This record gives sequence, C-alpha cells and structure tokens, in this order.
Amino acid sequence: MRIALLSYSTKPRGGVVHTLYLAEALAATGADVTVWSLARGGDEGFFRPVDPRVRLSLVPFPDRPGESVGRRILRSIAVLRDAFDGSQYDVVHAQDCISANAAGRCIRTVHHLDHFTTPELAACHERAIVDPYAHVCVSTAVADELLAGWGLKATVIPNGVDAARFAAAAGPQPVAKADRERWRFRLGRYVLTVGGIEPRKGSLDLLEAYALLGDLDVRLVIAGGETLFDYRSYRAAWDERAAELGVAPVVLGPVDDAQLPALVAGAEVFAFPSITEGFGLAPLEALAAGVPLVVSDLPVFREIFRDAASYAIGPADLARQLRAAPRTDRAARGRALAATYTWPAAAAAHLEFYERALNTSQRRAQHM
Repeated sequence: MRIALLSYSTKPRGGVVHTLYLAEALAATGADVTVWSLARGGDEGFFRPVDPRVRLSLVPFPDRPGESVGRRILRSIAVLRDAFDGSQYDVVHAQDCISANAAGRCIRTVHHLDHFTTPELAACHERAIVDPYAHVCVSTAVADELLAGWGLKATVIPNGVDAARFAAAAGPQPVAKADRERWRFRLGRYVLTVGGIEPRKGSLDLLEAYALLGDLDVRLVIAGGETLFDYRSYRAAWDERAAELGVAPVVLGPVDDAQLPALVAGAEVFAFPSITEGFGLAPLEALAAGVPLVVSDLPVFREIFRDAASYAIGPADLARQLRAAPRTDRAARGRALAATYTWPAAAAAHLEFYERALNTSQRRAQHM
C-alpha cells in the first residue's frame, strides 16, 4: 500500500510528532510511506531524525517578513498543493487543515477542533473538515464534537507514545541520571509544561497558578512554542501579567528532541492546563517518565489519563493540585497507562481503517 502522510511543518508540534511516529510505525509493517511537508524557514529536514524506511518529500517554504497570518495560510496551501501529486498513492492522509486543503481528495485526522477569527484560517478549518471523504480522531471526545457539530462520524484511533524512551530518561542508568542532573543544575526544582505560550494551552491560567504557589524554590519552565500562528499580542499580555505578579518563568522555547526526555523526567510536576485539546501527547510522555501530572478538567483528558492525573478548574485549583501532586503516589499507574498507548497498535488500526475507507470509496464510485 502506497501511503502519503501530509503535514504543514517540520517543527516539533503535536501533529508533526504524530505524523512522524505514525509514518515510522506504518513503514515497519512494510507499507510504502512518504511524508510530505512544508520546510519552513530554510529547514532541510524534520526536527529529529526519521527512520530511513520512510520517504520524505519536503517542499521549500521561505519566510516572508511582515506576512500576515492569513496570507501565510493561503501561501502555505498553494505551495503544498502545487508540489503534491496524490495520484501516485493509494492513500492520501492529511494531518491538519493546511495539508487537507492542499491534498485534494484525502482522509483527514482531526486532532482537535479550533475556533479561528482570521477569515482565511476559519475557511481553511471548515473545508478541511467537510471536504475529506473519511475522518480519524485521536480521541472519542473530539469524535463526539465532530459528530455533534458537522454530523460526521469519525473512526477513533488514539496516539501512541514512545513510552520506553521517556521511562529510560527517568531510569537509574548513569547517563540518564547525568542528563537529568544537568537540567536540574540549570533550572533547580521546576514545574514543566511543553507547548509554548498561547491561548489554547491555558498559559495565562498557568502563570496565575504559579504565582499562587508561593514557593520561590520552584520555577515554572515552559518548553516548545514553534507555531504557524501569530500569538504576539497574547505573549505580550502574558509578559505584562508576569511582571505584575512579580514572577519570572523560564521560557526555553523549542528544546532539542534528544534532550527533551531528560527535561521531562527531571520535572517535579508536569502541568498541562489546555482549554482545548485533542489528546495530550506531551502529558502522556510525562506519565511514561513517572512525573506527576496536573491537567485541566476536560472530557478528553478524563478519557485519556483516567486516574493517573490530577484535574483542576481555574488558577486557584491548579495551584492546589500542583502543590499536592508531588506527594501523590501515581507514578506506577502513569507508567502503566502510558505503556498501553503504542504506535504499532496505532499503525495496525490505521491500516485496517485505510482498507475500509478505500473499499467504501470504491463501492460509492461504482454506484455513481
């Protein structure tokens, strides 16, 4: 089976992480897999090495200083559409709204649902939901939203997680211990979140909660943050509020993929107070490392993390849970839960889904 997986970026965002792990797991079964993506800002490859069994087709996408979000979205779609030819593949599977708009006839994974105010983004989001002929969601919560909002029935296939990699980073081996200690020497004791500073990640709530902790010996550390969208005004408001509260979080920005497991494993608590989410891959990696997890009380998180996480509503509750989390005894529960989400299982489910979708599509074509 010839499969094309399409993504909008080579940077370490959740959908891109998903695309690469899924591609590698599919290729391990013998499938012929090509990952197509825009190579933004002069990138010559993805943020991490990719299994050589996966073919890569990266489309140059140079930056244009001063370009608006709307124009960048339209240019992204046009550049990827002009480069991609779906006729050579049995399955064309888009992982985001940009690639779904560029791909033509395709399958779409809806990782989460957004509400955009930029007209170009709103139109891109809508077309990427209604135009694909089959849909996958990574959680039942998102599939329910898709059904309620658009009347579309999706197949639920959860993400996997590289649990062994993050468990090893928390292990007793000298190299793993040294890697964790390097982060702790640099940062001290810290609460970690991964995903950057943006509205969807609940960054202002986390900032307020951190101020309420009242523990000057614990730092708030924020990793990640590469995004296509323009959150400069939100970041400015976040910086202003941090100054008003008298707190100084450590903003690392994107962290090298090889160093990320040790950063996660060295944290006292992992915080993930998103207001909209489709799965929560980064928190699952924290559970794999045995790190206490505090998340916002969303249906999707209850579905994925069950009793392995603590749940909070609002900054005050989030602060209480962050304060209590290191004293809870959920490490074994979290590791066991993370180990149940595997990429080989996700790949097998995708292959079954592809076969069903292709058969259904062919039957419909015969009756037209």
